[in-house]
Amino acid sequence: MILLFPGRHQLLTNFQFQYIERLLDRTNANPVTDINGNIVKTDAIEAIVFAVTSANHSNTRRNPLPFYLRALAIQEFSEKLNIPTYIYGIDDVGNLSSFASYTIKRIRHESEGMLDITPANTFVICSTPVLDMYQALGFTILPAELVDKASWKHSTPLPWDIVEKIAADDAWDTNPAINEYIHASSFNIWKKYKLASKVQLLFKDRMISEDGDITGTRDYNTYVRQMDTIAELKYTETAPYIRSGRIGDIGCAVGSWIKLACQDERLRESDFYGIEVARHLFDICQQRKHNGEFRNPFVFFSQRNAVTGLVFDRESMNTIHTSSLTHEIESYGSRQDLLAFIKNRYDELTHGGVWVNRDVVGPVNKDQRVLMQLNREDGIHTEVDKTFVSREELAQHLNKLSTYGRFLRFAKDFRKHEGYILRYAIKSINGKEYIELSLSDACEFMSRKDYTDNWESEMHETFTFWSIDDWKAELEKVGFVTAPESQAYTNTWIVDNRLKGKVALYIEESGKLEALSYPVTNMILIAEKR
Repeated sequence: MILLFPGRHQLLTNFQFQYIERLLDRTNANPVTDINGNIVKTDAIEAIVFAVTSANHSNTRRNPLPFYLRALAIQEFSEKLNIPTYIYGIDDVGNLSSFASYTIKRIRHESEGMLDITPANTFVICSTPVLDMYQALGFTILPAELVDKASWKHSTPLPWDIVEKIAADDAWDTNPAINEYIHASSFNIWKKYKLASKVQLLFKDRMISEDGDITGTRDYNTYVRQMDTIAELKYTETAPYIRSGRIGDIGCAVGSWIKLACQDERLRESDFYGIEVARHLFDICQQRKHNGEFRNPFVFFSQRNAVTGLVFDRESMNTIHTSSLTHEIESYGSRQDLLAFIKNRYDELTHGGVWVNRDVVGPVNKDQRVLMQLNREDGIHTEVDKTFVSREELAQHLNKLSTYGRFLRFAKDFRKHEGYILRYAIKSINGKEYIELSLSDACEFMSRKDYTDNWESEMHETFTFWSIDDWKAELEKVGFVTAPESQAYTNTWIVDNRLKGKVALYIEESGKLEALSYPVTNMILIAEKR
């Protein structure tokens, strides 16, 4: 018989070791019962298989440890059991109802047919709801810590309970409530590789989900296409300000900017460091590196969050580049997070280093009340509040709406989860209707109205919270000097392709309407550490 022990195995416990020892007791002096209370004969157990799930995930709250560290702990854990042990990594494949079958097939494939796991030759150790999938396949379930399936009551803390205790305790290694449960194999790995501080940082992070993403409503296929499409524009705008040496791209998405920088002859002796927090995008960066897409071999990617701390050593970087990132910190985090991000970048730059930040920006006079005239003939403006189950259905509906109808939907959805209320009024002047609102809110709508594929995600984001003058003032507070080339500008492509014929802005003075130019949309900031 085989023991199959599936789980993320971020940590191993003394209970697990003692439980397996009981299962391997050839005398059956301490009989073990299955999930149904039946005594199980375990004297014929010949091997243990650890199926380490989410093996392709790491550096997230749900899966802080990479697979290799989990495997090292399991190997040390198993040495004293005196029975053959096999360890196989099982990649995360989402919420799959047949995940048990997938796991079994992966083990058979990875073992090249050596381990053909079936209900006839295998017991499954499991104390979480995952056991239902194995039980449905006919496997005998050994419940370990689980004492009551109806209430999911356990006799002792589960491994993840211990992980959460470590995440909340700086002195975890001397805490009796932790040391009583954690097995020496895991204690040694966590201590040696200083994993507790990493996990504590991950658990304190308010911006990132437990699986390592900023938002759960983004279509990454669309997002990746957008990043690759505008990569050349981003690089052309920022290239004149890059200083050779150690070059970091924070929020590197799929590595497109670094790929172009590697082709720049001026930077042939430089090292490149890509930082990306979103797991989907980090995985693509790694794959592109494996594919040999970067001309410079000295390209390194890390999945880290640059908000919660430094991602480079102090005073080590010659250039730090960010693009379309800082507004996400304000949107999904807080103002304090953004201020911390600015300070962290200053601390990472060497003297003479430069932070090149390309992003959206608000107008200087963002509180000014304006009149916005919207096209009503380019679609419908009925059922603007209709709800949909899928992102795709919502996008199809939004694409049918007129510019006016889309604004009505925008006014309802924009940052509603953050408690923001977009205040506007409909005014009739000389027989024509206008939307009266702040210039800031008008800019938010104009910048976002065509992002229908990722509407729900975009509705969390704010673009106009700071003008370029606000940015310069905050940079100077931490010691940066903003180079004169720093500027805010209006993206002419957006004007020509998304605004003309759709949106017009006016101010009312002395009973007359005066047309306004389209406001700034983007900025490039060159912040030097002198």
